Amino acid sequence: MLLRNAVLFEPESGEFTEGDLLAVDGRIAEVGQGLRAPGGTRVLDVAGAVVMPGLVDAHVHVTAATGDLAAMVGWSPSYVTAHAARIMRGMLERGFTTVRDASGADYGLADAQAEGLLSGPRLLFCGKALSQTGGHGDSRGRGTQVRDGHSCCAGLGRVADGVDEVRVAARDELRKGAHHIKVMASGGVASPTDRIDSTQYSMEELRAIVQEAEAANRYVAAHAYTARAVNRALEAGVRSIEHGNLLDDRSVELFVEHQAFLVPTLITYWALKQEGMEFGLSRDNWKKVDAVLDAGLSAVERAARGGVRIVYGSDLLGGMHRHQSREFALRAEVLSTVDVIRSATSTAAELVGMAGEIGTLRVGAHADLLVLDGNPVEDISVLAEPQHHVRTVIQSGAVI
Repeated sequence: MLLRNAVLFEPESGEFTEGDLLAVDGRIAEVGQGLRAPGGTRVLDVAGAVVMPGLVDAHVHVTAATGDLAAMVGWSPSYVTAHAARIMRGMLERGFTTVRDASGADYGLADAQAEGLLSGPRLLFCGKALSQTGGHGDSRGRGTQVRDGHSCCAGLGRVADGVDEVRVAARDELRKGAHHIKVMASGGVASPTDRIDSTQYSMEELRAIVQEAEAANRYVAAHAYTARAVNRALEAGVRSIEHGNLLDDRSVELFVEHQAFLVPTLITYWALKQEGMEFGLSRDNWKKVDAVLDAGLSAVERAARGGVRIVYGSDLLGGMHRHQSREFALRAEVLSTVDVIRSATSTAAELVGMAGEIGTLRVGAHADLLVLDGNPVEDISVLAEPQHHVRTVIQSGAVI
């Protein structure tokens, strides 16, 4: 495919250049002026439109078709797959050509996408998140004693306690091809028995999980809200902190010291507060949203001021997935538009270990491209409102 007469936007440098872009076998083969199209090439004249790399959302749950995560444990895998296919297609149509799943998706969905059996973003999965008993990934209510760890069924977490057990759990997810390991290092909103301000897992357990991931040349992402939970996870060697709404100045120092990434998910708190109960969130869990709702923006601003690398995440559930792109507008309240765009392109690519392959227009990168009606640096609504401004989505050199 040859894109002619484009305004090419490279997020890493923030520069715009006029020219053409040639994609061959799903990769960017050449960028420049007046490129010649080999025989059989599809030519798309974009007539001066902005062309940028496809977007990356580094915190999604493509299987989370409801806010009632406990109910999903009993769902049929085939039913969950049908929902996931619809959710993933929506993400791709919004311009997200790669996503990192933060628990729930497995190798089956990733393989189905890669083989073209379903249409969606390139899927970087972790399997099930590791949770202590009574932690954010333990979906049992107080009256349930028996734990069914059967892996056939849907669900976002698996319970493992103690150093030996967490090593086995991490090794098992890695055995199944996990791109990263997810660990619940604090309480959360959608879990029935924990507190937002709790810390979860001992330092010995956290370090054991990190050791197992690093042994497989993978890394750990940790769900954490409070400064205490964030700081413990960073000290244990976690590469990315998910959420981090209540971080402090010491957290910022540790992010920089350990070269870690922050993945805020601001839009999910807004959506949960507005629509959470409509899409299955219990009233008790809905009440927990207030503890983190207002702190998110100030945490992003503090982290950015301290030099922390920030990555795009949405973390939406159920019918709230449609708000995925609104995260751009929320972040733009405290960050420059270029930095917001980098969080969903070049910086995200660094986090997931795909720098130079996604989130860029460099030669050799995947030909994941957006053709836009408008300049996203001048107006972030170009990305925040994709239904109005994303003219064409191209994935691996093919028009979606």
